[in-house]
Amino acid sequence: MTKIIFPEGFIWGAATAAYQIEGAYQEDGRGLSIWDTFSRIPGKVINADNGDIACDSYHRYPEDIALMKELGIKAYRFSMAWPRIFPQGTGEVNLKGLEYYHSFVDMLLENGIEPVCTLYHWDLPQALQDQGGWTNRSTIDAFNGYCGTVFREFEGKIKQWYTVNEPWCASFLSEYYGDHAPGNRDLQTALDVAHHLLVAHGRAVRTFRELGMEGQIGYAPNVTWMEPYSTRQEDIDACRRQIGWFLEWFMDPVFKGEYPAFLVEWFKKAGAELHIEDGDMELISEPIDILGINYYNGTVARHDAEGGLMQIRTLDMGYEHTDIGWPIYPQGFYTVLSRIHELYGDIPIYITENGACYNDEPVDGVVADQKRIDFIHKHLIQLERSIASGIPVKGYYSWSLMDNFEWAFGYTMRFGLIHVDYKTLARTKKDSFYWYQDTIARNGGEI
Repeated sequence: MTKIIFPEGFIWGAATAAYQIEGAYQEDGRGLSIWDTFSRIPGKVINADNGDIACDSYHRYPEDIALMKELGIKAYRFSMAWPRIFPQGTGEVNLKGLEYYHSFVDMLLENGIEPVCTLYHWDLPQALQDQGGWTNRSTIDAFNGYCGTVFREFEGKIKQWYTVNEPWCASFLSEYYGDHAPGNRDLQTALDVAHHLLVAHGRAVRTFRELGMEGQIGYAPNVTWMEPYSTRQEDIDACRRQIGWFLEWFMDPVFKGEYPAFLVEWFKKAGAELHIEDGDMELISEPIDILGINYYNGTVARHDAEGGLMQIRTLDMGYEHTDIGWPIYPQGFYTVLSRIHELYGDIPIYITENGACYNDEPVDGVVADQKRIDFIHKHLIQLERSIASGIPVKGYYSWSLMDNFEWAFGYTMRFGLIHVDYKTLARTKKDSFYWYQDTIARNGGEI
């Protein structure tokens, strides 16, 4: 086994998102989200699954928090459902929604678990989508109003915040590829949404500062790593574009106050231009305290003129794949963290998501998910390697605490440390739960 030792005070946690686990989609005044709508469009979600019930964590959170305490995590990253607090996106606050999150957060604190809140994990109120969603700049104002309300409401209780989760997915995957809600397929729309999400992020950070909030705030982009197949310049350039689409496009504006010129030109050639208004870049580059990083996969790739927007083709290099089909590339974890550190300096980093999809089912009450254990183990080695190299990684949140609604894959893909039977909603601790429990207890140690 490889001996890995994490620093004293390293934060071990787990993560989920509201729409994926809460359910109770029409209870206690919650409004509809774009995922309530999207999941009802035939063909958009496997098996026509939806989040109406999900894991029923809205009702079962005491049981789930007891499992968190048993697991030994010190922090739990969750998201608030915007339409549960503002059913129409703006206007009157739904007090029952706030009461729910107060009860939930209070119970976390009572059990010694730090609440870590994501403000936007893709469940835009449908009422705002009806007015153009993130293409309409008024949604930026609505988001800021929602954030300000939540900041004030939970002051002193929640001390770590992430504004937007995976802006690439909320823009390009959702508005260009159309795989996620609201399902548009237009590059200019995606580019506009990506920019507006970043402006909304910056506006929320500024509001956080103006309110004098205690704690830290950042955002949580997802990243990947593409290793060039050869030293040919076309392969190098293709990988740079693909990596930059996730990394520099969503980080340069925040840390440098500008978009990467090589991608601005690339998008322009593809027929899409940035629409920046006065003051936008100043808002986007409002200094943040922490950076969340979500990493799942990478691979080797080469240039392909027919390879989509970025003219790239990933290669089958014999790597193992998880059950969702993603190649397992732990060395890319170290490499991309090194690139982030090189480009943006000593911003404290939390790994806000990392985990694997394996669809193991209980046998005699046991879920033997050794492949998930191996996946996490390999990635923790690369994470410790990053820390040893001077990269300020402060914590790790396993995705996910429990199996849940996996967006367009519905309930067919399982990422959890805890198995959920979607018929009975029974929770079963997997072998990976016990392994992670032991890892936390030893803060890494020889694993």
